[in-house]
Amino acid sequence: MLIGPYFNGSAVVVGGCAGAFLGTRLSERLRLALPQTFGLASMGLGITLIIKVKFMPAVVLALILGAAIGEIIYLEKFIGKLAGSTRGVIDRYLPSNSGLGQAEFTERFVAILVLFCASGTGIFGAMHEGMTGDPSILYIKTILDLFTSAIFATALGYAVASIAIPQLVIQLLLAALAAMILPMTTPDMMADFSAVGGLIMLATGFRICGVKAFPVANMIPALVIVMPISHLWAHFVH
Repeated sequence: MLIGPYFNGSAVVVGGCAGAFLGTRLSERLRLALPQTFGLASMGLGITLIIKVKFMPAVVLALILGAAIGEIIYLEKFIGKLAGSTRGVIDRYLPSNSGLGQAEFTERFVAILVLFCASGTGIFGAMHEGMTGDPSILYIKTILDLFTSAIFATALGYAVASIAIPQLVIQLLLAALAAMILPMTTPDMMADFSAVGGLIMLATGFRICGVKAFPVANMIPALVIVMPISHLWAHFVH
């Protein structure tokens, strides 16, 4: 029985609700400083994943094609509209005092949505539990997400707690499909998958820190196509 995704989702709900409730009661220095730390942690995690790369040209190709697909289907724009709708529904019943405009709210929400749902820790943790039944990796992510969601919710309100829904769905799907996917993969394909995830995490870190607003949500399709591209590269190019 899978338990890691449910623990992780519960942490986001609890942290998001606690942070939204505290809001401005929490020290402003803490609210401003910690997201920078989370962004730095995201970049650090991204770098550790990138260095596992096997075929960098295949990774770059997957990232470019994936980003192009995301741009063509307006993936980030769709997520932004969904985020705005989520905020409207939640604020109707649980109003927050974030004071953020819609554009700034969407900017931050999309960044943390990717951070929570597309992080290497969550993806590999879910796949690992699906294959081995060991939820320990997701337990680590649970601890991190509890505090991360609380800090972001002080600015974004109760909408942060809603991220638990897509996160739970993604992790359950990954865990359920792991038994079918992993036997068809090679270590090189997994390494290139890690590298694409690392590049997305690195871009997410830059976005959270306000250095550069990369369209990280539009890069998500790269995670779907990188393994086939890596496989083809290994057999026909390398």
